[in-house]
Amino acid sequence: MQVANRPDHPLEDAACKEATGKTIAQWFAELDAFGALDKGRRESVNHLYSSIPGTDVWWPTTLAVEYEKHKGITKKDGLPEGYTICCTKTIAAPVEKTYAAWTDSKGFASFFCASGKQDAKEGGQLSCGCGCKGAFSRVRPNKDLRMTWEHPGASAPMTLDVQFQDNKGKTLMNVMTSRIQTRAEADGLRNAWTDALNRLKALVES
Repeated sequence: MQVANRPDHPLEDAACKEATGKTIAQWFAELDAFGALDKGRRESVNHLYSSIPGTDVWWPTTLAVEYEKHKGITKKDGLPEGYTICCTKTIAAPVEKTYAAWTDSKGFASFFCASGKQDAKEGGQLSCGCGCKGAFSRVRPNKDLRMTWEHPGASAPMTLDVQFQDNKGKTLMNVMTSRIQTRAEADGLRNAWTDALNRLKALVES
């Protein structure tokens, strides 16, 4: 799976002011006045969202995450919490069939990457010729998978959670990546997983 580390919008003052009416520094000052560090990310994003008429969630989320980085807020590993992206897809097939396509070597290569390989067991590895790689830490058949995740150009390892949920005989897929360190990586992963899930849907429903 090829991941293009490219943000959907330039993360710079000119683009921010055009989209939101203020520069990044001005929004950081507003978050200071709001008491963002005490109130937490969720309330900060909601505050920004309500303060920027007609915007989608991209700028409020980006400003809240970048504000935490600007303030030097980190987790126990010394890295910022970073971004989390979630991609969902409803597939008109039972969970068992969708899970089998994901964990079968031929099926996985069909939607992920022609050179994609994975051994879906705890401690098993995932890799592909595009440079993506991971290690499974949890495998619960027909329910969920958890693994580390890395791709070319990524700043640090991430956590990838894949969930398979039954929805009246269909599969609701949920792919969530957390601890993403840059907006460029987050948008690149969201776009790449959206394309991959579209290919998985076409494969399983055919």
